[in-house]
Amino acid sequence: MILRYKADIAGGSLKLYESRVIAGLLLESVSAEKWKQAIEVENVLQKTSLGTAKRQASLIRTRLKTMTPDHWRLVRDGSKPLATQSVFAAAISHSQLLKDFLLLFVCDQFRTGNLELTRRHWRTFVASCRERDPEMPIWTQSTTDKLGDSVFQILTEVGMLSDGSKPLLQRVHYQPEIMSYLHEHKCDEVVRAMQAFI
Repeated sequence: MILRYKADIAGGSLKLYESRVIAGLLLESVSAEKWKQAIEVENVLQKTSLGTAKRQASLIRTRLKTMTPDHWRLVRDGSKPLATQSVFAAAISHSQLLKDFLLLFVCDQFRTGNLELTRRHWRTFVASCRERDPEMPIWTQSTTDKLGDSVFQILTEVGMLSDGSKPLLQRVHYQPEIMSYLHEHKCDEVVRAMQAFI
């Protein structure tokens, strides 16, 4: 059985700079040897450890490969808001945990007007995931919190969560290019998750 919820988003905020680099490598269709050369030898992601470089490269590649070369161009060449929103779309497409958090929890917060988002909310959501996916791994509280930190960081980077000591949910104005791409490729669930505030 394929697990619905995985912990592979931990430590994986949007990482815009790194995503632009990986999108470029994907668009060049580099061989496995050239990929290894770029990530491990040339250190194109500019990481202090080889392990971090390999982990991040792998996560970002898996994320971006849920989309197509037209999307990768938006990531590589787009303005900062467009590229950030494009990576956000790929992160949602890649992570059922992030997607369901937006569709099932954040959506409700917007609907009720309760715009506060706290670690307690995240823990409540993760506890509810087990009802939908009895096979999901049992995560320690520190893993659960680490996943939550990554998700909150992603929402902050894309502008859906305000910065500050008491972060609040807020609407995001998306660039027309990414919305056109998602509609054209029938990424309806991704669009609904991105527009949790509607």
